[in-house]
Amino acid sequence: MTPEEVGARMSGLLGGDGDDAPVVSVSGGNGWARGTVDVPPSRWHDALRAARDDAELGCDFFDWLSAVDELDAGFRVVAHLWSTTRRHGVLVRTLIGGDAPAIASVVDLYPGAAWHERETHEMFGIDFPGHPGLTPLLLPPEFEGHPLRKEFVLASRVAKPWPGAKEPGESHDTTAAKRQPMRPPGVPEPGTWGPHAGEEPARPARAPRERPARPAPGRAERPERPEADGGAGPDGES
Repeated sequence: MTPEEVGARMSGLLGGDGDDAPVVSVSGGNGWARGTVDVPPSRWHDALRAARDDAELGCDFFDWLSAVDELDAGFRVVAHLWSTTRRHGVLVRTLIGGDAPAIASVVDLYPGAAWHERETHEMFGIDFPGHPGLTPLLLPPEFEGHPLRKEFVLASRVAKPWPGAKEPGESHDTTAAKRQPMRPPGVPEPGTWGPHAGEEPARPARAPRERPARPAPGRAERPERPEADGGAGPDGES
């Protein structure tokens, strides 16, 4: 089946109208095109079940699941399914709100989704009701926050300066005045985050500069010469 046929088949199986109807599109190209079906969150579990159980689709292999942070719009959850017998795949997507993001688990349909849902829960903070155990997978238990959210502050970018020799657009003229370095994307202004938010950044105290002792004014002393050895020659004879 072509990507267009896969998407049309999924749409026919799910049915619905208005906001409840799936939206079919094709993503990719150059031999890597995939039928893409956008469904409302309430049809998420039904859509993956239809892709697995339908004889023409036969998507018996769960490839991967992840999410995309779309800021004010919420989180877009994406799952890729594949048919090992018919050699075609389908992308199923849904958009959930960002206040309390949650979407039904599909572990009962595809047990291989358990690892992917745990990672997505850990990295994006999305809940998967019905999952047997959303325990930490990649991060230590005491870690706070969700690193793949766009609002998450990358502390390493704050502590470590930009590694490039020059910022983009700067010329090679060393005599020109240097502009202030720009903060990387996602890094807030100093003092607006972390345990010391709102405090003025402390300036490091400068150590007193040691200066070498200057000699007293007057004539410099000459180094002492060794005493004469009585005019001894090369063989030690006088």
